[in-house]
Amino acid sequence: MSKVLIIGAGGVGTVAAHKIASVPEVFGDMMLASRTKSKCDAIAAAIGGNRIRTAQVDADHVPELAALIRSYRPDLVVNVALPYQDLTIMDACLETGVSYLDTANYEPKDEARFEYKWQWAYREKFKNAGLTAILGCGFDPGVTGVYTAYAAKHHFDEIQYLDIVDCNAGDHGHPFATNFNPEINIREVTQKGKYWENGKWLYTEPHEIHQPLHYPEIGPKESYVIYHEELESLVKNFPTLKRARFWMTFGQEYLTHLRVIRNIGMASIEPVMYRGMEIVPIQFLKAVLPDPADLGKNYRGWTSIGCRIRGLKNGREQTYYVYNNCSHEVAYRETGTQAVSYTTGVPVMIGAMMYMKGLWKKPGVFNVEEFDPDPFMEQLNIHGLPWKEQFDVHLEL
Repeated sequence: MSKVLIIGAGGVGTVAAHKIASVPEVFGDMMLASRTKSKCDAIAAAIGGNRIRTAQVDADHVPELAALIRSYRPDLVVNVALPYQDLTIMDACLETGVSYLDTANYEPKDEARFEYKWQWAYREKFKNAGLTAILGCGFDPGVTGVYTAYAAKHHFDEIQYLDIVDCNAGDHGHPFATNFNPEINIREVTQKGKYWENGKWLYTEPHEIHQPLHYPEIGPKESYVIYHEELESLVKNFPTLKRARFWMTFGQEYLTHLRVIRNIGMASIEPVMYRGMEIVPIQFLKAVLPDPADLGKNYRGWTSIGCRIRGLKNGREQTYYVYNNCSHEVAYRETGTQAVSYTTGVPVMIGAMMYMKGLWKKPGVFNVEEFDPDPFMEQLNIHGLPWKEQFDVHLEL
C-alpha cells in the first residue's frame, strides 16, 4: 500500500490532498502536515471519509521532519510548503531514506533569488542513496516543462524558440491580492526580468518588455517578460534553444498597487525596527493582504497557461502551441480553491502518481522535463487539466 506525506496546507496543499484522495487505487494512505495542524484538520474534514491523517510539523527543522517521516514511513514526501524550506525537507528525506517531490525551487530567505543550484547540488546524495527527487512539479514550473518535453519528443527535431505564457484573466473582487503566498508572489514579480537568448542571459528592468498577446477563448491581455525558474532547467535540458522567455499578464491596477508597495518599501525583505520589535516589511504586508486560500469563493474567469514553440521538423520550420484553460469557478466547486492553486495542485498529484507507478523513478535529482512526458500528459486530461494543441499558427512572438 503506497503512502504519501504532504507537507503544506495552503491552497496547493488543499488541491493536492483532494486529488490524491480521489485516486485510492494509487495512493493507499495519506498524511497532511503543516505548522498549523488545524488547517490540515479542516482540509481532511472537507474531503471526508477518514481518508487523511494529519500532523503538526515545523518544516524549518530537520530533526522534527525526520521524526515525522520515520513515524509515518511514507514512500514519497510531497513538499508544497514554502520554497525556503526545500533544503530542510530534502535533508530530512535523505536522513530517512524517502524520495521527494516539490513545486518550486529553493529560495534563501534573505535574498530574492531563484536558482536551482542549491537543489542540483543534491544530485549525488540522492543518487548514492537510491532516492528520487522530482523538482518543480506544479504547472509553471511543471506542466510547462512536460509540454516542452512532449513537443520535443513528438513534434520537433530541434526546438529553437520557447515562450511560456501565463494569463490569469480572473477577477477576485479585491482591489489588490496575490494568488499564492504574498511574500513569494511579490518577490517573484518585482525582480528584474531575465531571459535566454543566443547562449546567454539577458536582464531587463521589472516589466520593461511587454506586449498584448491573444489567449484562446479569453482574448488579448497585456503580457510582461519576467524571470521564472523553469527557464534555467529548460535551457540546460534543451540546448538547441536560441531563445527562451516567460510571459505573465498583469492588470494596470495590479501594477499600480505593486509599484506603490515597492516605492514605500513594503516589498522589502530587509528587517526594520518598529516599536522596539524587528519586522520584515513584506511579511507584515502578507498579514494584512487577503489570504490567497480565501479568494476562490468569489473568483470568476479563467487562467490560460501554455508553451508557444518554434523549431524544425524534417528540415522545415514549424510552430506549435500547447495550453490549458482552467476555470476559477470549476476549480472552486471541486476543491474550494481558485484556479491558480488548482493548476499547481493537480500536477503535484500526477507527479506523485508517476513516481508511485515507477514511471518517474530513478536515483538522483531531476526536473520534470527529464522524464517521459507521455504518461503525465495522459493523466492531465483525466484529472482536470485537459490540454489543447495548435499547429503552424502565428505565435505573436
